[in-house]
Amino acid sequence: MEFKSLKNIETSFKQLRIFGIVFLCMCALVTGYSVYSAYNFAEAQRQKIYVLDNGKSLMLALSQDLSQNRPVEAREHVRRFHELFFTLSPDKSAIESNINRALLLSDKTAFNYYKDLSEKGYYNRIISGNINQTIQIDSVVCNLSVYPYQVATYGKQMIIRESNITERSLITYCRLLNSVRSDNNPHGFTIEGFEIKENKDIRVLAR
Repeated sequence: MEFKSLKNIETSFKQLRIFGIVFLCMCALVTGYSVYSAYNFAEAQRQKIYVLDNGKSLMLALSQDLSQNRPVEAREHVRRFHELFFTLSPDKSAIESNINRALLLSDKTAFNYYKDLSEKGYYNRIISGNINQTIQIDSVVCNLSVYPYQVATYGKQMIIRESNITERSLITYCRLLNSVRSDNNPHGFTIEGFEIKENKDIRVLAR
C-alpha cells in the first residue's frame, strides 16, 4: 500500500513537471508572437507620415525606401545635367546661367569641356550667329550594380540657324557618385569622368 502511494506521488510529480514545461512553452510562444506583432506594427507606423495641411488638418502619406527611387533619380540627374549643359540660346547670361547650374551637378571634367569650347569661341559663335541649340535625350542607361555607377546617355542635338537645322548625334559616358542633397543638387549625385564619345552631324534640314 505504501509502495502504491509513493508511485502515485511520483506520477503526480511527472505530470506537474510536464504541465509546467507545456505552460512555459505556451508562455514563450505567446511572448514571441507579441514581440513579433509589436515590431511589425511599429515598422508599419514608421512608414506613415502625417502632413499638416495649412495648419488645419492632418493628411496621411506613405513613405518609401529611398533605394527604390535611386535608379529613377540617377537617370533624372543625368538627364537634367545634359539639358542644362547642351541647351544654348544666343544670350550670354542665359548660357552662363545654364552652364553654372549644370556644373553644380558634376565635377571638373564637365568644366574642362566648357572651358575648351569657350576657348575655341563656340559660345561666341552661338551668340553672334543667333543660333539656338536644343537637346533631345533618347535614353539614359545606368548600371547601379557597380559603384561608382556607370551611365551612358544617348541623344540628339538640334542646332537651329536662320537658314537650316543641323541634327547631331550625342553619346556621352560618365560615372555617378553619391553626394549630399541640396537645393542645387536635389537628387544627391555628382557626375564624374564626363566624356563625350560621339558628336557628329546626322543631317541638315533647310528651313
